[in-house]
Amino acid sequence: MRDFKKYDVWKLSHDLTLRVYKITSSFPPSERYQLISQMQRAAYSIPSNFSEGCGRGSDKDFNRFVQISLGSAHELEYFFILSKDLKFIDERTFEVCFDEVNEIKKKLYRLSQRLQ
Repeated sequence: MRDFKKYDVWKLSHDLTLRVYKITSSFPPSERYQLISQMQRAAYSIPSNFSEGCGRGSDKDFNRFVQISLGSAHELEYFFILSKDLKFIDERTFEVCFDEVNEIKKKLYRLSQRLQ
């Protein structure tokens, strides 16, 4: 069994989830059940699926959850683009979040490749 808290990618994705919650608190109230909800779900799906995968007994099972986390990271990346284009976040916030989610994607991809 793996300890998810020892993985750098989990720490980064948890921190990004906290950032997403802070950022979305300033979004228009009309987005509460749409973009805000979707963005938060995609964000917390990354570390939560990773954590669940760490509890699995085989590399194959773990890798399946790493892949799910990677898919959520891709989804979150798009939500950052959409949020910027809708002017819900500024360019600087977008750049920071975009860089963070892409760093997480790289780490998940590399881990997935090692698990195959």
